[in-house]
Amino acid sequence: MSHKRLVQASIPPDQGHILGIVSQSDKQAEMFTNGFLKNSLPGMSKKEIGDFMLHKAVVLKYAKKEKKKKNKKRAKGLNAKQRREMKVFQLKPEHQKYELFLPLHELWEQYIRDLCNGLKPESNPQTIQQRLLKADFHGAILTVARSKCPSYVGTTGILVQEMKHVFKIITKEDKLKVIPKRNSVFAVEIDGFVSHIYGSKFELRSSERSAKKFKVKGTIDL
Repeated sequence: MSHKRLVQASIPPDQGHILGIVSQSDKQAEMFTNGFLKNSLPGMSKKEIGDFMLHKAVVLKYAKKEKKKKNKKRAKGLNAKQRREMKVFQLKPEHQKYELFLPLHELWEQYIRDLCNGLKPESNPQTIQQRLLKADFHGAILTVARSKCPSYVGTTGILVQEMKHVFKIITKEDKLKVIPKRNSVFAVEIDGFVSHIYGSKFELRSSERSAKKFKVKGTIDL
């Protein structure tokens, strides 16, 4: 049997039953084909369709109208004024408890150990300093070692919020203290290593520090 005759041959009943297909008669097949071509090539006469089929290949699919894409507006976030009005960054008085942030401090300690590949006596202090400067300090226990304002010196607590110009820490007395970074030096200790942060060189958001290059030593005008 030639390839043409094989393609045009009816499917045997036993195979059609398995495939769930019923072969059409020649007349039915012709009616289906004519109807299909009329839907696929709208606006053309039967003669034009015949001429078209002789000279061009036709993709056997129905012509579908393209749906216009709707421009979806992205939801805008809150601006700075709205965040202030909603008090998004304010810690509620009932949450200003030192013990509530102790688990955060423990997580921060483990985070720093992983960041510094383990804090060992033989570790290079300058390498640790550089990594600390780019780290996230939320959960760290900070102590104001030096400040242009004497009343800040000695203040110690867990850092609960860092902004561009200030640190917010919660003390053991459950007091929320807002310490300006400028003109202050902060000490942070972990596993025997004490690092000093010069706030005047640290006035940027924590998310921006990872891409910034720091000098190990800072200066402060007191």
